[in-house]
Amino acid sequence: MRRSKINALMRDAEAFFAAHRFALPPWAAWSPDEWRAHPAVARYCAERQMGWDITDFGSGDFMRRGLILFCLRNGIAEAPGEVPYAEKLMVVREGQETPWHWHKVKMEDIIVRGGGHLAVEVFAHNADGKRGEGPVVVHCDGIAREVAAGEPVLLAPGESITVPRGLVHRFYGAPGTGTVLVGEVSQVNDDRADNFFLEELPRFAAIEEDAPALHPLWNEVEA
Repeated sequence: MRRSKINALMRDAEAFFAAHRFALPPWAAWSPDEWRAHPAVARYCAERQMGWDITDFGSGDFMRRGLILFCLRNGIAEAPGEVPYAEKLMVVREGQETPWHWHKVKMEDIIVRGGGHLAVEVFAHNADGKRGEGPVVVHCDGIAREVAAGEPVLLAPGESITVPRGLVHRFYGAPGTGTVLVGEVSQVNDDRADNFFLEELPRFAAIEEDAPALHPLWNEVEA
């Protein structure tokens, strides 16, 4: 992805969050120089993977397969005294896919905070590790729902789905409903080690530096 594109996506996301009256922490707006001027904050956030995260999963086509995330809070897995939870915001456009993946450690709630509708598809692994074709029971705001493998679960604003560890899932904005403001609350999140894609995909984008960075991504903050 070009840095100029990432900068534009950040500006769009900032406006989208503001339109939905979701305020970000002050350091969300820091430039790379401001991060360097606050080394203790930089170290804290970088170690916990907090901040901006924009990826196209190596697709080269962000609008088809990509995601904007902002991690608001997080801990460090298995570290004494750390918070055991994480919270993220995401911007998901119509038809824009976050591809099939699962987590070994993290259990999460995916929540539609505003905007359009989110489509979430799930399936379970069989004992041999292959895709299960049987129905899956998921919980949406405490209500048990049985869905066929790969059947879209449509979530309107205010609705959520709980995704247990090991459950394979993907999501995208439901066509015709608009851009979706998505929240995630989970156990401690580790995007370097706890994302397992069904395809050979990079979790982070390769970046072409065609412009100065507006805000650094969390994995670029100098700890």
